[in-house]
Amino acid sequence: MSKHDIVYGLHSVQALLKSSPQRVLELYTLQGRADQRLQKVLAQAQTQGLAVQPMGRGKLDALANGENHQGVVAVCRPGQVHDEAFLLKHLEQLSHPPLLLVLDGVTDPHNLGACLRTAEAAGVDAVIAPKDKSAGLTPVARKVACGAAEVLPFVTVTNLARTLKKLQDNGVWLVGAAGEAEATVFESELKGPLALVMGAEGDGLRRLTRETCDFLVNIPMAGTVSSLNVSVATGVCLFEAVRQRTAG
Repeated sequence: MSKHDIVYGLHSVQALLKSSPQRVLELYTLQGRADQRLQKVLAQAQTQGLAVQPMGRGKLDALANGENHQGVVAVCRPGQVHDEAFLLKHLEQLSHPPLLLVLDGVTDPHNLGACLRTAEAAGVDAVIAPKDKSAGLTPVARKVACGAAEVLPFVTVTNLARTLKKLQDNGVWLVGAAGEAEATVFESELKGPLALVMGAEGDGLRRLTRETCDFLVNIPMAGTVSSLNVSVATGVCLFEAVRQRTAG
């Protein structure tokens, strides 16, 4: 199984069946379960001509590595790995100013999945992360993303600073989120070609990443808590950008 992707959870599997049914090698459902939510998955599988195999809870739990699979697990061919070349070509093909999300070293797959879910909901064109010292598209990240990981381009790069400079060369403004920034996200202009750059849990942006950004913004905190979870902060910043870009 190590050479295959494991996708589980109702939303994730439904998104997979809709966007990339050709990747599915085996599809398992919990033996004895026949509720309406699972019926939607079964109907999708039937439409795609995919056989569904009932499986006992113990084996299904093992296949999902003990995570909450919601009664459905798909064994798939590995998804396409997107790189810097794909990203630059993807930008050329867009008919609108790009909105990108850069995650500088987010290592928790739950946070990555939550960021992907928020990014997809906000209409982000691609999510970019370094290959090293970052969470990848693990089954946990896919599950938390609730299907976003199956439809939103996730780009991993070997040298994040180099990729950021190439984005700048292509007219994309880099806006980094940092607690020490003087300007708030609400008073900064977030229109036009934009990449929102978020730092790692706890440590924030790395020095070189921070220095590469065109400007920094902060989220004003009114309470005693000094910072937000990276996925929550990502949501605040992304939807402020969406608000500005759609106003008027």
